[in-house]
Amino acid sequence: MKKVGYIIIILLVGIGIASLMIHEAQNKKALPILNPCDVNPILVDTSIQSKCIGHKISDFSFLNQNGDVITQEFVKDKIAVVDYFFVSCPSICPVLTSQLKRIHDYDFKKHNNDVVILSHTVWPEVDSVAALNEYANQYGAKADKWCFLTGDKKELYLMARKSYLVIPDIEDPNFKHGSDADFIHTENVVLIDQKGQIRGFYDGTSPAEISELITDIDFLLSSI
Repeated sequence: MKKVGYIIIILLVGIGIASLMIHEAQNKKALPILNPCDVNPILVDTSIQSKCIGHKISDFSFLNQNGDVITQEFVKDKIAVVDYFFVSCPSICPVLTSQLKRIHDYDFKKHNNDVVILSHTVWPEVDSVAALNEYANQYGAKADKWCFLTGDKKELYLMARKSYLVIPDIEDPNFKHGSDADFIHTENVVLIDQKGQIRGFYDGTSPAEISELITDIDFLLSSI
């Protein structure tokens, strides 16, 4: 009987260890580091399509809704969530911005200051600092956490094409890149880690994907 008891104990311990290992494995999450060669080439400038290592967000300088200059120093050592929109957009932008407000309002506890949102206008000719300020106020956006950015159109679009990889290649014949006729419209939201690397793309109009994005941000924050 004792032998049977020992066997049962060993089996129970083994089951417990196995359950713990399975639980830990299920809770481990791996977020890839994405480079241009990992992305649909239609959305990547031809000059960097073959780049498969070391892609990081380029330096930038734009104005936020308060007229303050925002550069890469603003996101240094922080997680950034990036999107493109325009104030008068009647379709996907209000949905997209409302979903991003979930991130703005989410309680990341002791890491609330380590997460920022960068919303770039695609229509800087119209979306002035004043227009962005009014728009930001509609969503209760705090400028130290959620920046609505405007600036030189070519620079805004260059960041979208060569840094964030969210809009068609510079060689795409359907776009007059940077010109008055050039206009982009995308629901893509990009997750940038503390080192300036792309870690994920999400449909900003999908509540489920924004929930996934929040989970992924929590995962990245756990490494701090």
